[in-house]
This record gives sequence, structure tokens and C-alpha cells, in this order.
Amino acid sequence: MAQPSPEGGRAAPAGPGKKITARLKRTLPVRGPQAPTLSELMRWYCLNTNTHGCRRIVVSRGRLRRLLWIVLTLSAVGLILWQCAELLMNYYSASVSVTVQFQKLPFPAVTICNINPYKYSAMKEYLSELDKETKKALETFYGFSEGKSKVRRSVDDWNSTGSDFFQHIPLLKVEDFSRTATDLHTGQKRKIEGSVFHKDSSIVNSGDSNNIIGFQLCDANNSSDCALYTFSSGVNAIQEWYKLHYMNIMAQIPLETKEKLSYSADDLLLTCFFDGLSCDKRHFTRFHHPLHGNCYTFNSGENGTILSTSTGGSEYGLQVVLYIDEAEYNPFLVTSSGAKIIVHDQNEYPFIEDIGTEIEPAAATSIGMHFTRSRKLSKPYSDCTETGADIPVENLYNKSYSLQICLHSCFQKAMVDSCGCAQYAQPLPAGAEYCNYKKNPNWMYCYYRLHEKFVKEQLGCQQICKDACSFKEWALTTSIAQWPSIVSEDWMLRVLSWDKGQKLNKKLNKTDLANLMVFYKDLNERFISENPANTLVILLSNFGGQLGLWMSCSVVCVIEIVEVFFIDSLSIVLRRQWQKAKKWWRNRQQGGPGKAPQAGDPERQGHDNPVCIDEDLPTFTTALRLPLPQNSPLPRTPPPNYSTLHLETAFTEQLPDTLELDRH
Repeated sequence: MAQPSPEGGRAAPAGPGKKITARLKRTLPVRGPQAPTLSELMRWYCLNTNTHGCRRIVVSRGRLRRLLWIVLTLSAVGLILWQCAELLMNYYSASVSVTVQFQKLPFPAVTICNINPYKYSAMKEYLSELDKETKKALETFYGFSEGKSKVRRSVDDWNSTGSDFFQHIPLLKVEDFSRTATDLHTGQKRKIEGSVFHKDSSIVNSGDSNNIIGFQLCDANNSSDCALYTFSSGVNAIQEWYKLHYMNIMAQIPLETKEKLSYSADDLLLTCFFDGLSCDKRHFTRFHHPLHGNCYTFNSGENGTILSTSTGGSEYGLQVVLYIDEAEYNPFLVTSSGAKIIVHDQNEYPFIEDIGTEIEPAAATSIGMHFTRSRKLSKPYSDCTETGADIPVENLYNKSYSLQICLHSCFQKAMVDSCGCAQYAQPLPAGAEYCNYKKNPNWMYCYYRLHEKFVKEQLGCQQICKDACSFKEWALTTSIAQWPSIVSEDWMLRVLSWDKGQKLNKKLNKTDLANLMVFYKDLNERFISENPANTLVILLSNFGGQLGLWMSCSVVCVIEIVEVFFIDSLSIVLRRQWQKAKKWWRNRQQGGPGKAPQAGDPERQGHDNPVCIDEDLPTFTTALRLPLPQNSPLPRTPPPNYSTLHLETAFTEQLPDTLELDRH
């Protein structure tokens, strides 16, 4: 049977591929582009996309605003491309970074002082009278005498010699708590007037009240204004009384003379090793401490060089043998023997009297160190100071700021202002001099009163002074061993005696020596720093997270909200107020508000309706929502003028064919 030709009127059956293509076209929702041209397609995308920047480019009114949105959108796109490129490069980079670091820690400054500040043999000419009176007091009070039987001395024998020291600071024996005391110098009883201060700790048992000894200080200008300072031990009372007179004497001796009376570097240092190499007195810097005499600082950094160590352990630290020379100790000033050391930064002042570590003689003292650097945040996170420049206290120590420097400087300044002279244990302010009771007979009483206020934080120094924001600290671990040992004592003392330049038959005593080792236990540096818990980046991230979680907003969305709800809203409010102001001014020029315009008035007709007056003409939809005036008829379009609708012929004469029609 012949196949029908295509011209026969019936189409040939479609193949399977065409059927599938036709079914896909009917099934798929997309039937071509959304717009016929590229410009219309882009406009359609901008109007329907969730990308706020693109939409604002299209709907923004005004060239400037549209230009701003174009710049913001392109900037955001550029940032996105840059960050994505960085992420891709980091992701596909297969490099491996290995860092090997050999750390060297700077070695701290080590300041060493003999506990005894001055050689007793050199100081005898200055302290002979004071020592004589102290021995007399001990003989009278306790029956103490050197090389004699312990028999108490008669008070009358003592009074015949006289004593300026006890006239300035009389020693008293408190018999009971009835506020009566016996003057141990004159033997007279006196009534205790003024305040009583017990200088020993309340934890210590003071025993019988008859054993309480103290001294009385009175105002030189007012003898009735006195204070009694008592001690539970006669040792403490005698030593404190001696120190007051000692400082008074030392304040009158020139600094150059005191440096000669103290220990030299050759006297104090016998041997020295650092980092396995020999060192000598050239590596030490001398400075004079008022209470400890000549002290010597190793690695002070004065020449601009600070030593460092690359290995931990006692073999690579500082090793020195010190000559204590106990025979030259002042028996009334110090009651212990040895040396004091302090580990500190090169820019810090060594407060030996406050935080010094005592080194025992006839022993090897090993001090292991751990280095810590700390950094605190200043205001508003804490009340610390960076350099101390904001503290209204003059730094008297010429070293970097610290809390101790501030407190000592503040007390010294208050001492000069209140007592007229400076306390001996601290540096001199400009234009001041140290106290002595020849020039300042009232200074001891003033000093104790002022120190009492300082301890009770009534002087204001604790409120003014602040902690330093950054500081270095060396945590010390101390261990002690017997040195030298019994088996090596003989030859070591002979060799050290030879090094000292003495005869072999006059060798040193081991109680005159102290072995000191200062070293890093390890080279791990610990750094403690404070970081703010909330920064601007964290704040913006938290805001972004909340906006993205609850409102699906981005930075561009926030800018759009600011534009609409702040800029545009403010513009609308100001425009309304401006229109009201213009209307009020126009009514005022016409002679007052008068009656309300009627519907037939020309100014209310058609496009002259004031409701429709707007510099920015509204759209059709917004025009329907304009508010209507109150208490007046609705505005309407005026009726047309029918006379204008009269049709006039365009010709001057009527055509002939129209005349015939008129007749019919």
C-alpha cells in the first residue's frame, strides 16, 4: 500500500525526539527570557531580586542618590571578590611553614648588698658616743657588760655623765596599764600622756606588762603633745631607738665620706663567673643605698650593653663568692649576718629594704628564675598608668615608674612639706636636706606621726599612686646547701685567702663567706596580657549575626533602612513643615486666615486645589490617598463652559447642496 505523499493534506507522524521536546516545552515553567531586551531584563532583575543594592539603583530618585548606591554596590562586589579570592588561594595552597627558634633571654640586673652597711671600725669615730650610751642602757636595764659580771648599773652613776641621746628620745619602762612609766635614764616615774602605739605584732605574746619597754616622742613646740611607742621585747626597743639616732648621725655625713666608709667591690667580691666565663668588678656598677651602704649591680646596662643567656641551668648563670667580713658588723644596728640581693630590670630601682632576699653565710644559695612579662590594659579597663606621667607625684628615683617608687616619693614629699626636712632612707627632693635634730628638733615626732597616717592610708598616697600597666617579674626559687663541705673546707679557704691577698696562716673563716648562684631554670618566657572581651569588630559581628538571624539583613540592607526610615522620613517631615510655613505666610500676607475658601473659589478648583500643590508631584496612587481639608465641601472639577462648545462653520458661505437639504 502506497504511502500518502506530503502534499496529500495529512502531516507525517513526528519522531520520538520531537515528542519529548514538545512535552518538555509544555512541562517546564520557563518559556524564554523575562524580557525581550537586555536593558529590560536587567531592570526586571533589579526590581525583583533580593539584592538590595541593585534594587535601590533602579528605584532611587535623583542622580546623586542613584550614584551613591552604584558606588556602594560596586564596592561591596569588589570586597566580595577580594575575600573570595583570598579564601580560594589559602584553600588551594599546599605550602607548609615550619619555624624553629632558638631563644635567648636577657639576663636581669642582680644587685648585691652587705647586710652591714658600713665597716664598724671606720664608723667608730661617728658612733662612739651613741654606742657608749647604748652599752650603758643595756648595763642599767639588763645588767649587761662586756667582760664583767652582770651587775646592774646605778642610775645615779649614769646621771653624773649626762646623755643627749636620752634627752631627745627617753627610754621608758611601762610598769602596768595604768598609763604610768619609769624613765630608765633618770629613774623618775611619769604619767603617760597622749597616744600609745605598740610596734610589735599583736600575735606575739608580750608577756608581763612590767617587761614592756618603749620610748616617748613629744612635739618640740608643745611638750604636752606626746606619743609612747612600746615594744614587747627590749631587743626591738633598743634597736629601734638606736636606728633613730643612727639615721640622725648619718644624715650629717657627706655622701663621698659614706662611700669610703662602706665596702668596696674588692672587699665584697672574691670570685665571679657568668655563663661559664670569668668576670670581675668591672661588670658591677656601684650605687649607694642609705640603709645598706655601697651596693653593686651586675649587668646594670649603664654602658648600653645588656648580657643575655641562651642556656638554662646553674652552670650558665651568675656565680659569685662574697666576703661578708662579720668582724666589721655593727652589733647594735644589725642582728643577722650575710648579704641581700634583689633581681630586677635594668630600668627599675632595687628596693633592697623591701623585697630583698637574704643570703646566708657559710652556705651555697641557688636561686632559679622564671621570667614573666605582664601587660594590663589602661582606662577604661583598669586604673593603671603607662608611664606615670599622669600621676601628680614627682619621681625621686630617676628610674622607670613603679608603685613603690610612687609611694616612697609621695611620702618623702609629704615629709618635706610637713616636717621641713627629708627622711634619710629615701632620695632627697630638690632644695631639701635630710633631717637631724640639731636643725630639726621636731623631726622624729613628726616622722612617726606621718608614718602612722601613711600606714592607715590617711595621707592620700595610696589613692594617688597606681599600678604600672606593664612590668617584668622574675619568680625566684631558692635552695640552700652547706658550703664549703667539711672535706673541702681546708683547701678552699686557703686558696680563697690567697686570692684575697692574705697570709696562708691567717686563712679566712667560712662564716665570712657566702656562695651565690643566680640562673634561669629554663628559657620559657611567660607573657601575660589583657585583651578586651568586646571590641568593635566583635560588636559589629554580633550585630550582623542578630540582624542576619532574625531579619535576614546585610550591611546594604542596614544602609537602606537608614536611608528610608531616617533620611527620607526626615525629608518628608521637613517638607510638610515647610509647606505649612509657606501657607501660613501666604495667609498672613492676604490679611489673616479669614474664612475658609469655598468650593467655587478659583483657588479651590481643578489643579489649583492646595491639597495637590506639591513640588514633587505625586503618582496617581498616592494622589488618591491625599488628605482632604476639614469642614469644607469636597473639591470637584468645575463644570465646562458650554459657550466654548458652540460649533462654528469653517466656511463663510453655506454650500449650495446644503441649502436644498434645508428646504426639505
